[in-house]
Amino acid sequence: MLQGCTFWPQDQAQRFRDAGLWSGQTLWDMMAATIARSPAKTAVVAGDTRLSYRDLDEQTAVLGVALLEHGLKPLDRVVLHLPNTIEFVLYYLALVRIGAIPVMALRAHRETEIRHFTRASQATTYIAPDAIRGFDYRALGEQLKQEFAHLKTVVIVGEAGSGQLSHAQLMAEGTAINDRSARLAALHITPEEVGTILLSGGTTSLPKLIPRTHQDYVLNARLCGAATQFNAETVFMPILPLAHNYNLCSPGILATFYYGGTVALCPSTETTDIFSTVQREGVTVVASVRPLVARWLDDTSIGQYDLSSLKVVQNGGTRMPPEFRRRMMQELHVTPQEVYGTAEGLINMTALDASEDLLLNSSGEPVSEFDEIRIIDEDGNEVPDGTAGELVTRGPYTICGYYNAPEVNARAFTPDGFYKMGDVVRKQGRTLYVEGRKKDVINRGGEKIDCEDIENILVQHPAVQTASLVAMPDKEFGEKACAFVVLKAGQQFSFGEMLAYMKRIKVASFNIPERLEIVDSLPTSPVGKVLKRELRQIITDRLAQEAATR
Repeated sequence: MLQGCTFWPQDQAQRFRDAGLWSGQTLWDMMAATIARSPAKTAVVAGDTRLSYRDLDEQTAVLGVALLEHGLKPLDRVVLHLPNTIEFVLYYLALVRIGAIPVMALRAHRETEIRHFTRASQATTYIAPDAIRGFDYRALGEQLKQEFAHLKTVVIVGEAGSGQLSHAQLMAEGTAINDRSARLAALHITPEEVGTILLSGGTTSLPKLIPRTHQDYVLNARLCGAATQFNAETVFMPILPLAHNYNLCSPGILATFYYGGTVALCPSTETTDIFSTVQREGVTVVASVRPLVARWLDDTSIGQYDLSSLKVVQNGGTRMPPEFRRRMMQELHVTPQEVYGTAEGLINMTALDASEDLLLNSSGEPVSEFDEIRIIDEDGNEVPDGTAGELVTRGPYTICGYYNAPEVNARAFTPDGFYKMGDVVRKQGRTLYVEGRKKDVINRGGEKIDCEDIENILVQHPAVQTASLVAMPDKEFGEKACAFVVLKAGQQFSFGEMLAYMKRIKVASFNIPERLEIVDSLPTSPVGKVLKRELRQIITDRLAQEAATR
């Protein structure tokens, strides 16, 4: 078993096995079952490229043995840093097939984040594209290899740099190996083992790594797919990065594969690309987010597309306002489905046949009856239904601890093993209603910005004395980040200088504040705590005044 992980207590694990929740399948076993049922069925499509389940079997076998030939072993960690392409699907499946553990980086991550992920996971391999929009991932791969002795291999999808392996090279080498089946069959991969590492955390502190086992992630896929009524006729389109738990497995591409459906990848987040793909591929379910839905509802060109195949539009990351949900029903003629949860485990979804009130207002119910949920107050006491408090949970697919993080685990879990979600929630029975975050986090359309991390970055600039980051309202994203900054005497600091500074130290773009307010001082309580509620009110009022004068 992977060292540094905390797994379920024996009595809980046995209870889940007895209930048939853990099927004894690895993630590849899950895929193999679908391949055996429907080998000729289209599994994934991207533009003109279409791969059947048989194609996925053959190409992941080729990639898997080639990676083994280059020294990759079961339980080795691999930072997977690819965009939403066919190659992402192939590498993810090839890695779990050979028992290596993909560490799911987002395309927007840059040096600051990727170095953290590589160090924290002790990764042996980095997989990335060659270059996208002027950013050269090959140079980053070379930098990582020089810095970390444990990183032995850099794989590039595209034109590789010196000392790096290209995707084409691996495919050619794997194809030339005749005993692929025997090599793969000789591997011993157990469903209890870690199969995927998801990411949670900020940009400056050591990231929290979320170890998901094969068996709990298979269950995650099965339950979430069932909640969206996935079947072999499902055509699912993810839009956010596939490395997100939401688009990977909640229900995501893995649930689509579990039920034998088809994944239709979209080339961009542009409305024209999204709805052209829906029309061309007969997409039935789209996994979206509030900012995109807001854009669609105000786009007059949507009427030009045949969207009759589309039945469900899911929303994840941040709560969808009821008025948006109603408009989706009336204007897009779809069922809006809230997907609220965490990469650490618990997923809640609104039932497709739920009452209109629940579809419009709730954040759904846990997808498993074995998900234990409590709403607690500041002292850890459970509160009555209808009272807001912090959501805590444990269950058959919720982790029992972060990877190699005992101090963090002591804070993140209750003594009896409940994970603290950090969300302020009300519940009625099993139905949840999310009201906000307990932790100081900005939810920018589903991307979580840790305020303390960004404040720590800002105060490292020589012109900045102190800084406070708060959420400002935004119609499209729900929230965006505004930085209130107090400067050192005689210093100047413009928005352009802040932007250049953040880019220079390679902070992910979604973490960069989108407004800068220079102030003489920050409002504080009698004990010196910054009164962020006052700063939020200041920027909210200022935005309203600006809108009124336009």
